[in-house]
Amino acid sequence: MLRRSFTISLLALAAAIPAYGDAISDAMAEVEKYAGEKTVWDGPTAGPAAAEGKKIVVLAADMKNGGVLGVTNGVQEAAAKIGWEVTVLDGAGSVQNRAAAFGQALALGPDGIVINGFDAVEQQAALKQACDAGIPMVAWHAGPVIGPDPDNCLFANVSTDAMEVSAAAAKWAFADAGGKPGVVIFTDSTYAIAIAKADRIKETVEALGGTVLEYVDTPIADTSTRMPTLTTALLQKYGASWTHALAINDIYFDFMGPSLAAAGIAGDGAPKAVAAGDGSESAYQRIRSGQYQTVTVAEPLNLQGWQLVDELNRAVSGVEWSGYTSPLHVVTAANISADGGDRNIFDPGNGYRDEYAKIWGK
Repeated sequence: MLRRSFTISLLALAAAIPAYGDAISDAMAEVEKYAGEKTVWDGPTAGPAAAEGKKIVVLAADMKNGGVLGVTNGVQEAAAKIGWEVTVLDGAGSVQNRAAAFGQALALGPDGIVINGFDAVEQQAALKQACDAGIPMVAWHAGPVIGPDPDNCLFANVSTDAMEVSAAAAKWAFADAGGKPGVVIFTDSTYAIAIAKADRIKETVEALGGTVLEYVDTPIADTSTRMPTLTTALLQKYGASWTHALAINDIYFDFMGPSLAAAGIAGDGAPKAVAAGDGSESAYQRIRSGQYQTVTVAEPLNLQGWQLVDELNRAVSGVEWSGYTSPLHVVTAANISADGGDRNIFDPGNGYRDEYAKIWGK
């Protein structure tokens, strides 16, 4: 039913604008394949049994970030199942705090470390220390490449396909604007993956014939203070030509709404907010209520937490990484109740918890 209503709305949009109909239909056909429910497990079905009694540390970039929080919750849930002890250290949104947290982690002498939501290059010296100490490390969003990163001593970097996430967000905005979007892109050059995602958004919009009005580099850690005034300034600069705001994750839109409301813009009005990740709880709430966010291209954060534990179990067991790339999900008001959406999370109904438990012998 969700897929049928989604398809009908796309066909109606394409038919309404004949000059752009083919391009719009093609773009939305690409998006639609990510909008359906995820009911089939396509991840690993074999691997090492649970290594017993391990103690691991999660180094969180910033626990105020919905993506980081969701992944941390997944790690804790999976660790409870596999029988491991978890310590979470919050980097609190700054390089200095993350460096201090890394120092604490090394002092604990853990059996493994999870780098959660910050660029590996940022803490390269500390990563080398952990590597030299023989502590295996896995990561979430530590760089633009999925899988092993031997240069940074990472057993595996876990992510959806960030380039597909970015392209899906751009294509949705293109079609929603009737083939003539005026886009402002928000990113953070502190993170290589953020720049790679923003660049792909820009390339996709422009290749389709849309307009990138501005490419804004503003730190994720400062969104609460910067986004309100930045939003007002962009509205004054571009007016009605700004049809869509595209950001590399949802946190940018946590702080745009009041400025848009003050400018007399309705919750479902333009510029429409489209996030290329991560599918935070606040994003789900905004989309459901029609208040200043229309789309998030969500990652299965809880599942990715389970995958991080599984990859770390493979690392300590001396086997190769699983090779798994988790699915992405285009979330709109039309399909928001599916796949965990009733709990404000993209949590695929593909049985991943049972599948990992079977691998671990739990």
